Amino acid sequence: MCGIAGVVFKDKKLHPVGDAMTKMLKALQHRGPDSAGFAIYGGLGLAENEYLLNIEVKEKIGLLEKVKETVEITSPIKTEEIIPSVENYNIYRCKIGLESFSDLKPLIIDIDKIDDVIVLNGSHSFEMIKDVGLVEEIAQRYDTRSKMGTHAIGHTRFSTESIVDRYHAHPFQTYIIPDITVVHNGQITNYWKIRDPLERKGHIFETNNDTECIVHYVADKLSQGYSLEETLMQSVKDMDGPYSYVVGTPNGIGIAKDQLGLRPGVMAENDELFAIASEEVSLREVMDTHDVEQISPGEVRVYEI
Repeated sequence: MCGIAGVVFKDKKLHPVGDAMTKMLKALQHRGPDSAGFAIYGGLGLAENEYLLNIEVKEKIGLLEKVKETVEITSPIKTEEIIPSVENYNIYRCKIGLESFSDLKPLIIDIDKIDDVIVLNGSHSFEMIKDVGLVEEIAQRYDTRSKMGTHAIGHTRFSTESIVDRYHAHPFQTYIIPDITVVHNGQITNYWKIRDPLERKGHIFETNNDTECIVHYVADKLSQGYSLEETLMQSVKDMDGPYSYVVGTPNGIGIAKDQLGLRPGVMAENDELFAIASEEVSLREVMDTHDVEQISPGEVRVYEI
């Protein structure tokens, strides 16, 4: 079933967007108890060509040191943090500097070669937080309520097709262009028809999750010069199945809904906020919802700052 949400503070200033998204996702907890995730934009304040890595590392003697050695072949570690998780795993976060964005994916591939280690994400303009468990558990583990930013998207997951772990939790990201994320509710039934052309163009898929296919599709269109609205409109024509999905970019968010309207999506807006979610109950957490609009079948909505 899954729950999806997005919120934008219109004035481009830093706000407690992590707290807003935590409230929105808690209101959607009934739609997915398996895992939850956030992409919080605008609050990292990294210098040009600085990136934040989130790496899942099993609690094993010497393993974390091996990860650090691998990272430092490419870049000195500027800052680091260890966040205890569940199932004998920790999340190792480190800030690094790279000569260009194109160096990020090769570094991630090198780190992923280490047994019992996987890179959850690497980003410049947003912070990715995703883990197994309930929203409140994850919120406390990562202190999501303290996170500042300009906009965010989020997800609560009820798994129907792929395994339940941190890596398969949403949001999904691609490294075709910087800092594009997607959260998704539903199913892309023509998955392979969408994926095959992308793979022939050089896109590297790490899973068989259809949400990863969506984020690659979106990044591919944006890399060709499509606007976000044009990308979402084209996706509704190209993708089959019951779905609604939300995209996060460094400049804003957007939502697309399948042509038959088989998955829910609502939005509300005031002078301060633009918000979208699976259900009105989520919107109520951040604004007065007297003027909630249903996203129509085949419709897209975009708000960029």
